[in-house]
Amino acid sequence: MNWFALTVKPQHERAAAEQLASKSLDSYVPLYRSRRWWSDRVKIVELPLFPRYVFCRFSFAERLQVLSTPSVTSIVTFEGKPCPVSDIEIDYVKRIVGSNFPIFPWPLLHVGQRVRICKGALAGVEGILTREKAAYWVVVSVEIMQRAIAVEIERDLLEPIVSDGGALRTQAAASLASRDPYLLQPY
Repeated sequence: MNWFALTVKPQHERAAAEQLASKSLDSYVPLYRSRRWWSDRVKIVELPLFPRYVFCRFSFAERLQVLSTPSVTSIVTFEGKPCPVSDIEIDYVKRIVGSNFPIFPWPLLHVGQRVRICKGALAGVEGILTREKAAYWVVVSVEIMQRAIAVEIERDLLEPIVSDGGALRTQAAASLASRDPYLLQPY
């Protein structure tokens, strides 16, 4: 059984997860905390990291059961075929959400240095290093959904990843970042 991303009706992420769970299907809605201001108060609310998406683990034979769930609108597909989400990507998202570090949704980045967190609760998590003001952030992408999340991390907990395919791009980004550390900011 694989994880798949499901699109759901607006603001139905939790309802869809509950409905899928009632059908004995493993579902997951990653949430983050956000401060919201009203005219008379400030409140911290939990919001989905990936609005209008729910992750669900199911077999090919169970796809009709998933699609018949009232809040679910579709399975994320490419060329008409459901495309599974990597178990590693789901694990990374779960570990980041469970870490209690400040997190929030982040646009998918295509430039920047790939890094691995080498110490602490998030050891082994890989992503893209960015910098905003005085803080370092590791952006972890869920490629299939063209979405990402960011976690603030101390620089000494990171180690660079050098790969043959992206080595030139990574070296160029690192070179630019060494001249201007604010160049790799989110867009």
